[in-house]
Amino acid sequence: MKQRYWLFKRGSTYYVEDAQTGQQTSLGTTDKREAERLRNAKIEAAQQPALGLRLARVYLTAYDPKLQTRTWAMLMDHYCGQGKDSTRERNQRALRSRAFDCIRQKRIIETTAEDVRRVMSNGQVFTNHLLRCLHNLAIGLGWLPWPIIPPKLWPAPQTKPKRGITAEEHQRIIQAENNSERRLFYEMLWEIGASQSDAAVLEAEHIDFQSRTLAYQRAKTGQWAYLTIGSRLQSLLRELPAEGALFPKTAKLTNKDRAAEFRRRCRLLGIEGVSLYSYRYAWAERARRADMPERYAQEALGHASKAVHRAYARNARVIVPAMEEFERSSWKDPQ
Repeated sequence: MKQRYWLFKRGSTYYVEDAQTGQQTSLGTTDKREAERLRNAKIEAAQQPALGLRLARVYLTAYDPKLQTRTWAMLMDHYCGQGKDSTRERNQRALRSRAFDCIRQKRIIETTAEDVRRVMSNGQVFTNHLLRCLHNLAIGLGWLPWPIIPPKLWPAPQTKPKRGITAEEHQRIIQAENNSERRLFYEMLWEIGASQSDAAVLEAEHIDFQSRTLAYQRAKTGQWAYLTIGSRLQSLLRELPAEGALFPKTAKLTNKDRAAEFRRRCRLLGIEGVSLYSYRYAWAERARRADMPERYAQEALGHASKAVHRAYARNARVIVPAMEEFERSSWKDPQ
């Protein structure tokens, strides 16, 4: 049988060349005996792939005895122990999905690319995101010696199109909502573009009518948002309690309950493709159309807001004025 790997030296470092592909790879050593052992290991692995894999596991087990016993379920428990309470709860709920059942009790080191693709095909967008986070965490912890799928070959998630709620849809929801607190809550989302979690826990102490400022701390990032109170927002705030929580009943509900009530209202009105988060998209799109500088929109919605990026990058329709209008305002013809 023709020898596949040839050993040679370049400078002080030993290399091997694959006789089939012509690829040359550094062995990372200047010791000839070590280089020969590595070359022989490559030859043996090429001739008997299954044996090479078993030998690799033996060597890895000697390095980390628990490597052969760790399962994805253990990694999921470790992953769900990170982040804030709301983040942990969301991850735990998502990881209970049936899409992960095919790898849940599987040993991490025995997982193949086909297993990973099966999870993604059975799940949704967030499943893809979580699986990639778990994969990267396993590599970072040393529980996975090599990537199952290279980063550049990882399938891109197929996200559903998202849009902001329109002014007409918002008015229909407001007019149909009989619960006054819930109606004012939706109006608040329209005016300030806050997340439903942040808007629900607003309190009267966040309002300073003297300086005409509304300030609140974002639950997700801990950053503070400072908004100028305009005439519309002032009229809205005057209808809310002067002390304590602005939306006392809404604040006691979970994000899931508030979202479910909003979906029910939209379903009754025949409005599709929107959620409470659509108010943030709508605010960003309105800011873009009104020529608000992007830095102000980022301060209002958060510097890492996807809604700002989406609106300012492509989705908001902005009609550019005619060049002659700018020319008339900037200079006059001496003739």
